[in-house]
Amino acid sequence: MIYAAGVDGESRAAAALLAALGRVAGILSELHHPFVRGRPFSYVVPPAGMRLGTVFVLPDGREVTFAVLVAASGDGFRVEGGAEVEGEALVGLPAVHVPEIEAGLEVLDEYAGEVAQSAGRLLDNLLDELV
Repeated sequence: MIYAAGVDGESRAAAALLAALGRVAGILSELHHPFVRGRPFSYVVPPAGMRLGTVFVLPDGREVTFAVLVAASGDGFRVEGGAEVEGEALVGLPAVHVPEIEAGLEVLDEYAGEVAQSAGRLLDNLLDELV
């Protein structure tokens, strides 16, 4: 990244957060399955968080959600991630609390990768259960 002279640390952290959110949104929005329709989503979680992911609708109408969350929490940041079908956890990554945003963004990237990596296998397993 290129910064103008005099940009403070908080501004650089904000820019890093925006870049990470864009990267994660890109990873999770690219999730696809040939037999299940999906749609990416992102929304603000008040007072200072963001949830990003993709939701798939199985042929029987159940929704499968793959998502991560990053949010300000007390004196730091909380990161969560996982996959669920109709509220039932398929993959539950532990909530991580970190004092610095840089550490939170590392966890966010890691969780987005883990969630995305599990998507195809989990969707295939859910489809197999329907047959």
